[in-house]
Amino acid sequence: MRLVETVRELQALADAERAMGRRIALVPTMGALHAGHVALCELARRCADRVWVSIFVNPTQFDQPEDLARYPRNLPADLECCRRAGVDAVFAPPAHELYPAGAQTWVEVAELSRGLCGASRPGHFRGVATVVAKLLLAAKPHVAVFGEKDFQQLAVVRRLARDLCLDVEIVGAPIVREADGLALSSRNARLDAQARCEALCLSRALDAAEREVAAGERSAARVLALVARELAAAARAELDYAELRDPETLAPAREPLTGPVLLALAVRFRTPDAAVRLIDNRVLTPPLRERRDEATEAIP
Repeated sequence: MRLVETVRELQALADAERAMGRRIALVPTMGALHAGHVALCELARRCADRVWVSIFVNPTQFDQPEDLARYPRNLPADLECCRRAGVDAVFAPPAHELYPAGAQTWVEVAELSRGLCGASRPGHFRGVATVVAKLLLAAKPHVAVFGEKDFQQLAVVRRLARDLCLDVEIVGAPIVREADGLALSSRNARLDAQARCEALCLSRALDAAEREVAAGERSAARVLALVARELAAAARAELDYAELRDPETLAPAREPLTGPVLLALAVRFRTPDAAVRLIDNRVLTPPLRERRDEATEAIP
């Protein structure tokens, strides 16, 4: 496995691989790797001949300096994880490689960055879009793999690639969960025992909403009320948002719920050290029979 620290070296490596007709897949990460990242690498391997992982804690996507300072960093452990996962190269640049002195260029996906995480984390998605554009230009991949847990981020990246005419396929990977249902996240390590137990309210709320919609519930208000009750059972949970959105455009879902709808959650859990913010989501699908009936009624 090759460790690369400069943009110039990574671009030269990409040019060489492309000249030999090999497909490159990039898995962008901020380190603190876990089984969810390994699953991204496994999907990347099915899409390409070479799997590259970037490890870079991007300072411009943090709206709180203390959150950036607390973000877990352990490059030796991350490199060992990549070796075990069969990664071919790791790009782990210092900050000045991606943000040289005097840097003043930003990438922003305007509409998709509004609402949800964008509402409570100003500037977050501008930082995400900017660093992803830099990583794609540095690695020159044919494919880039992102997890669906960060659903809004995935939508922003897809829009970015389309709008900038980037020659890269953006692939979304399903959420990987612990055995008890908690979505894997680097932030889970910052939960104490009680907060870790209470964090299961996220998956319980998603499960409950999925059952209700599958059973025929079509009221967004009633679905969100059910979600609120599940989340309220966690004493140390502070709701950031619980929203129903169109899974393609991220626009607010329309009443009644007649097609697939994204339920997106963000909750902060108080710990002795600080609040840990977790996100989760699921696409809820109304019964197929009802959707067919509505489609039939719509035909003049």
